[in-house]
Amino acid sequence: MPKRSKSSDRWLRRQRKDHFARQAREGGQVSRAHFKLEQIDQRFGLLKSGMRVLELGAAPGGWTHYIQSRIGQGMIIAVDPLPVTAGVDTHVIEGCAGDAETDAQIAGLLADKLLHLVLSDMAPNLSGVRAVDQARSMDLADTALRSCERWLAPQGAMAIKAFQGEGLDGWVKALRDVFERVTMTKPKASRNESREVFVVAQGFSVEALG
Repeated sequence: MPKRSKSSDRWLRRQRKDHFARQAREGGQVSRAHFKLEQIDQRFGLLKSGMRVLELGAAPGGWTHYIQSRIGQGMIIAVDPLPVTAGVDTHVIEGCAGDAETDAQIAGLLADKLLHLVLSDMAPNLSGVRAVDQARSMDLADTALRSCERWLAPQGAMAIKAFQGEGLDGWVKALRDVFERVTMTKPKASRNESREVFVVAQGFSVEALG
């Protein structure tokens, strides 16, 4: 058996000690990310029965599993280039958010309908260069926002993962021009040392887009 790297050993030790990782294993959840969305939903009331939801960055399926439990006979479109664990009624698109082919598949599934909620747990592949990684993170935030501009219904909502750093405060400020309420939050299930936060925007205004 090949010897594990020091970073792999650190990750394994952290997973064993992590309360939410252990809770996910014991509760049958796909991943600890389940609890991040659960806590956000409990605070903001994002998910309701019958909703149409677009989930970006869905792999491995932690959020997908939670969404399925909340929306009943609603519609989930889960997008990720990696495999997603999902129920048979979930529409899984294996592709990158924002790509023309992926967008065409989303549009085809929606037909003339609009979304009630856009969720994104997308994160960049980290280079280790903070400025580069932050820029990539903001690009992913823009990708999620473009999905809202294209498919989100009036008064719809968005919740996305972002990272504290250059550009985020200005981006959130601009978001308030097109949503009635915008909040940055860090659920308890996020690791304390992580720079990740979640931007929750509610009350989408189509008119504000011009």
